[in-house]
Amino acid sequence: MFGPRDRIALEGFNNLTKVVSFNLYDFYVARSEDERRRYVQDIDEQFSARRITDILREIARILDAEVLSVSAQDYEPQGASSLVLMSDLGHGTVGPNHTSVGAHLTKSHLCAHTYPDWTDPKGICSFRVDIDIATCGTIVPLRALDYMFHSFENDMVIIDYVVRGFTRDAQGRRVYMDHTVRSIQDFIDPAIVREYHCEDIALQAQNIWQTKMMRTQLNPADFFPSGQDPTAPDNLAALEDVRREMVGVFHGWPS
Repeated sequence: MFGPRDRIALEGFNNLTKVVSFNLYDFYVARSEDERRRYVQDIDEQFSARRITDILREIARILDAEVLSVSAQDYEPQGASSLVLMSDLGHGTVGPNHTSVGAHLTKSHLCAHTYPDWTDPKGICSFRVDIDIATCGTIVPLRALDYMFHSFENDMVIIDYVVRGFTRDAQGRRVYMDHTVRSIQDFIDPAIVREYHCEDIALQAQNIWQTKMMRTQLNPADFFPSGQDPTAPDNLAALEDVRREMVGVFHGWPS
């Protein structure tokens, strides 16, 4: 608990809440029990609490937020948690098995969760990461999208952006949006966008946007354990299973 002397002063605070949900999938083929065990172990090591915390720290830096304290924990047999407390510096600029991680800004929060799935009977594994950024004030969390794309391998991405609440202008009039958004794609490096098939939903009057992205070119070598020939007939067939899995998740179809 904070005492009276520990309270952080807020001045000229913008009451708009801006929320980005960044949901990504990375797919892999692991058909034997040993391959699946190694897949989960590698994911657990690669995205430990320390690694996820480092990613959250960098997101905080990009959003001009000051990190106040960090608490992180890895668990046995797998999984991790992290909590990062931050103070919103408030001068952002606008431009076009289970692991849990959380980070809090002043009246805002930043959290991440990872979800490895290795139970598909065909051996199509997936690693999902959810990163949610909710900010109050002038910060626009869309500014961190490029960094999140570069921090993970992404075969498919779903990004939601919502602005809620209102603030007031100098004349006391309600303001429901303090920046312009046509599409979430406008805030992503065009070189990244070109690698994906993209579909947009834009409810401008409700301040709701969504962009779904599915990679168009798959490198077979990225989907199989080392030592396997990705061009072998059975592996090419498995790669087609991966494509079908991606399309099913992209459209929300049942297995």
